[in-house]
Amino acid sequence: MTSAADSEFQRKLNGLLFSLMSWEQLSTFWGKVDRHAGWYLYAVGEDLPSTPANADQVQHFMENLDALLHREHHEKYCGIVYADNLEQPGFVKIYDPAHLGSSCGSSKNSPLPGWVMSLVPPEELKTKWVVPANRKRWWQNLFNA
Repeated sequence: MTSAADSEFQRKLNGLLFSLMSWEQLSTFWGKVDRHAGWYLYAVGEDLPSTPANADQVQHFMENLDALLHREHHEKYCGIVYADNLEQPGFVKIYDPAHLGSSCGSSKNSPLPGWVMSLVPPEELKTKWVVPANRKRWWQNLFNA
């Protein structure tokens, strides 16, 4: 029997991930994501997705998330999106610009990402903070437009 810490999702979440440091690198990266691969899109603090998103939902998520990151991460670099593979990603974690802390993991208690894109079903991540109402609305309205 495997523990939650040994699950495939936890191994990916806590494993070696590569940072997309520049905005240009992030833009290129979005084009390498296979929208038809069966991505689970998970907003930490919201209900777990029970099924993978379809290709249109993945595209919509990436476009809207990219816009949010550009609008709210007031840095000349990105540095808050991490992937297991920059050429053929299977796992992506994205930190919320409004709740960064130390996203690089140098802290004992590095913050949870705001969103996860995963080809394996995600597991609930318990936040130690309250997800702001504007983030909840953003997520809940994302696919209801």
